[in-house]
Amino acid sequence: MTTPTQQLSDAGVSIWLDDLSRGRLETGTLRKLIEEKNVVGVTTNPSIFHAAITSGTDYDQIIAGKAAEGASVEDTIFEITTTDVADACDLFAPVAAATKGVDGRVSIEVDPRLAWDTAGTIAEAKHLSQRVNRNNVHIKIPATIEGLEAITATLAEGISVNVTLIFSLERYRAVINAFQSGLEQAKENGHDLSKIHSVASFFVSRVDTEIDKRLDKIGTDEAKALKGKAGLANARLAYQVYEELFATERWALLADAGALPQRPLWASTGVKDPAYPDTLYVTELVAPGVVNTMPEKTLDATYDHGVVTGDTVKGTYEDANATLDALEKLGVSYNEVVALLETEGLDKFVASWKELLADVEGALASARKAS
Repeated sequence: MTTPTQQLSDAGVSIWLDDLSRGRLETGTLRKLIEEKNVVGVTTNPSIFHAAITSGTDYDQIIAGKAAEGASVEDTIFEITTTDVADACDLFAPVAAATKGVDGRVSIEVDPRLAWDTAGTIAEAKHLSQRVNRNNVHIKIPATIEGLEAITATLAEGISVNVTLIFSLERYRAVINAFQSGLEQAKENGHDLSKIHSVASFFVSRVDTEIDKRLDKIGTDEAKALKGKAGLANARLAYQVYEELFATERWALLADAGALPQRPLWASTGVKDPAYPDTLYVTELVAPGVVNTMPEKTLDATYDHGVVTGDTVKGTYEDANATLDALEKLGVSYNEVVALLETEGLDKFVASWKELLADVEGALASARKAS
């Protein structure tokens, strides 16, 4: 019997795990997911690292060592996160080799407080890339207006990028433009384009969470009938944008020079509303050349009972547009929702990062006292 995760892989979907910790690396549980559940990459974010570092004792030894050195809290966190990512890159190296670097990727995010600082983001992206020092690392940069220029500049240096926190179709177009501009500059700078990889992380479930809340307030049968449809419609139309912008003459020139397309990555694919099937944002977003980064709970649900029926994206664009049009007619503003979600997404990551700083600062102080 072929497993649902194998069926996803066969349909052209790369499964990445949306989680990383020292425990996953040391106990072999991450290796097991590679071997058994078709996991071919990992994404991290500030919330994931906060959860990993502050639960359990996996990092006590490294924190004690950094305390003895008199390291700052920022240096300690940088050391912990880049070490975990470098080790995960080593674990995924065989996958990267087998896929010519397309998969086997591990993402690490720039300090989220730099999301509105173009120059700061570029400097941090270079610093992270140098420190991890693995060909299969992706540096994550948020798709803010300020981030677009940083994405281009980072790619121009030959550094692979995971563009994160994309909610709107308009911003996604701008991200693809930033990506192609970065490759054009990388080519001018003499970089081998076939070695530069990128994904564009388009968020799904959060769109439904916000829009469903607004539909509940409207309360009509028409409004209720649209619940749980916006996230999929938005993502499917993003795939249409991907198809369109990677079929241009501009892209053909880059492809001829060895460039690989920036793949759409479905992020935030854990279902937030228990009324929806727990594999909704996996089985309904199957298309060739996409990545789906899943929390382990969603991965387990998919492996256990996901029903993969082939491509569930192409041929849906008319219905997807009709869904977004119907929402606008009801007074649910798409532009307002996506702007709010970007702000909230960044705020959450900044809050997680600040909590992490505070927690590690406390742990360093305790370690110094104990010594």
